[in-house]
Amino acid sequence: MRVLVLGHGKTGKLVAEVAAERGHSVHVLDAKENVGAAALTAPFVAGFDVVIDFTTPEAAVQNMRAVLATGAKMVVGTTGWYEKLPDMRGLAERRQAGLLYGTNFSMGVQTMLQLARRMAELLKGSGYEFSIEETHHTTKLDSPSGTAITLAQVVKSAGVAEVPIEAHRVGDAAGLHVLEAKSTADRLVLTHESYSRRGFAEGAVRAAEWISTHTGCYDFQDVCTKV
Repeated sequence: MRVLVLGHGKTGKLVAEVAAERGHSVHVLDAKENVGAAALTAPFVAGFDVVIDFTTPEAAVQNMRAVLATGAKMVVGTTGWYEKLPDMRGLAERRQAGLLYGTNFSMGVQTMLQLARRMAELLKGSGYEFSIEETHHTTKLDSPSGTAITLAQVVKSAGVAEVPIEAHRVGDAAGLHVLEAKSTADRLVLTHESYSRRGFAEGAVRAAEWISTHTGCYDFQDVCTKV
């Protein structure tokens, strides 16, 4: 498979490495080479089977508009752009392109989301108060993290009214998410701690392999068991 990686930050570099390890041909574009998505012309994009984006929210939207307009397949690991999701979904569907997005491509985090939903369902109406605490590296642009927001949404979908999020930015922390359910009688804690970004990168490449044969718009939560 021919893979184009947009973004040459720490995660983007690792995505490129993992894709190469899995036998794919990889080309990387950093921000300076793709200002305003100018490099993503139809002939250039046609040279790849899938595009993986780990850039910034603003750049990701520009990149999606360019890539999806050509009918290409794309994985977006960048967060903070979801107010534009209806537009991007519509573009993917009109052009018969493929868009797979997610706040976190770690299979461990995906498992945590499923456990969180079940925990909230079981504890609903039993006097428990839920809260989330997350810690990431100081260069992470969005706060709270997209993963923390998704975790809160999952808990709320089970009928919990309020899930406050406390965000921390410390050093080069790869990512820590803690979901707490506390009552007057006891406390339950569900934790996911990343030791490196490799789990995100491996999930993103597996997602790219999956979307390369599909069209439409998908949330990684809905397809993670298939990739």
